[in-house]
Amino acid sequence: MKAAFSFHTLLISLMLATTSCSHYSKAREKRPSYKSETASGRMIIHALKHPEKQPEVQIARFIDAAAIAAAVLEKNPNDDQALKDYNFAAGRIFEVIHDSGVEPWKNPLICPGAQGNWSFTITHNGKPEHNPSNFRILPADRFEFRGTLVKDRTMKRGLGAPMVIASKGFDPTKFDPFIQGKNVYYGVTEVLQFKGRSCTAAYMDPLATETVKFGSHTFPVAADFTAPLGLALAELKPRKAEIQRLFRPGEFVSNTRLARFQPYDPKKIPILCIHGLGDSQATWAPMIEALRGDATIRQNYQIWFFSYPTGYPYPIMAEVLRKKLDAINAYYPGHKRMVVIGHSMGGMIARELITDSGMKIWNAYYDLPPSKLPLPPEAKETIVNSLIFKHRPEVSRVIYASASQRGADLATNFLGRLGAKIIASTADILGGKDEEFEAVSLSKSDSAGAQLKRMPNSIDALKPGNRFVTTMDELKPVKGVPYNSIIGDRGKGGNLDRTPPVSTDGIVPYWSSHLDGAESEVIVPSGHWSNQHPAAIAEIKRILYKHLGK
Repeated sequence: MKAAFSFHTLLISLMLATTSCSHYSKAREKRPSYKSETASGRMIIHALKHPEKQPEVQIARFIDAAAIAAAVLEKNPNDDQALKDYNFAAGRIFEVIHDSGVEPWKNPLICPGAQGNWSFTITHNGKPEHNPSNFRILPADRFEFRGTLVKDRTMKRGLGAPMVIASKGFDPTKFDPFIQGKNVYYGVTEVLQFKGRSCTAAYMDPLATETVKFGSHTFPVAADFTAPLGLALAELKPRKAEIQRLFRPGEFVSNTRLARFQPYDPKKIPILCIHGLGDSQATWAPMIEALRGDATIRQNYQIWFFSYPTGYPYPIMAEVLRKKLDAINAYYPGHKRMVVIGHSMGGMIARELITDSGMKIWNAYYDLPPSKLPLPPEAKETIVNSLIFKHRPEVSRVIYASASQRGADLATNFLGRLGAKIIASTADILGGKDEEFEAVSLSKSDSAGAQLKRMPNSIDALKPGNRFVTTMDELKPVKGVPYNSIIGDRGKGGNLDRTPPVSTDGIVPYWSSHLDGAESEVIVPSGHWSNQHPAAIAEIKRILYKHLGK
């Protein structure tokens, strides 16, 4: 047993070492330089070159500069340099706040400016979960990002200083069980408003507010849609957890979550993203960034995600998702019907959401009726509800990206067989080995005469001959819910049937991803992670526009 454990540990360590050379995101922090010939710009440059030790004095310099730029914008709202001066000065104020530790949201700061004292304060909505003391507030222009999931910067030109807020020292999920997670990263935009010698900073949510009244003019709200995702990926380093959740799923079952990437808005359609095998919600970052950069989409949609330990078989994770949907429906009653996007194995979970199983899958596994299954109530409920299920009425559309609808040959090759062996036992999801033995021993042989020997794991459930996969393939989605397919082929083409060379994304072939009855099907020149390819993201945008009737 010890030798086997050492081998498993060594293999997982090697996989982590192999993937560590490919970083989702690396963040480089810098002090932004500035060039401007305006009066406001010269004040900013002087303050940067000759910083004051007292934070109130340094803040006053940037308030002075922002006030001058604001006066120019009042006369000429199209003055691009004044807009840049104002935004840059606002960002530097929050840089001083972060670096010095002062807290203007508790009490106003008295800041000695060139023409007298400024009273500077930061407003917030008073909710304890939004208390600025619980967050790092960092100017987005302080960071540069590089990585496989963070490449181009998606920004919106406008008024205000884009910020990244990152939670610290408290657990946001205690206030809202469907919030992003215990570590929240979000993008806001700070806007300074002036009234006499008073300067007030207020944050705007660029996903909720497109414009801001400033003086006698209205401006677009500036935004940096890349920075919060880039910093989260760089600091949380999710790749290690993704591997662990595949090979040791039992240790992460409590982390299974249906959550939202932004504040809930009852007027917006949820987009529920379901990741695939060995992945996490992190792998949606390029798509999320692109969708947020589209004004029509951010005004009409909100992004949610389902995150789960991918070592468990997907039929059981689909049942967990259905329970989570019940919970979020109760928490946010009356939310709009959602669009589900499933990648790879996530597409197989998504397919269950628009399918009625009847007794067909159950009968493929058992001859006895569900009521006669001699298991403890919780284990029995898990088995029964994983094999007998109904479509979800809150789902209005499904988009598949490289979905392994009929399984993947990778699950049966050497690496697949090896992976299936080293995934830790999934018996714990039924309560233990005794429950697993009972559930397995009572099941009947499959069409090839093979008998289950243990609780299947996720790789077992991806085998093309798996009876769940084959039986599910015989079931038709419910009528009235459209679905769309995006399929990758690495740009190499190939045969669409099983005749070599087959069209494949390198992991899932076309014959597995294709679904009859799809409203649309697009093949993109992509590897398996087609949900990150520009052509696939463009197709997702097109579908989302069509869903709105545009």
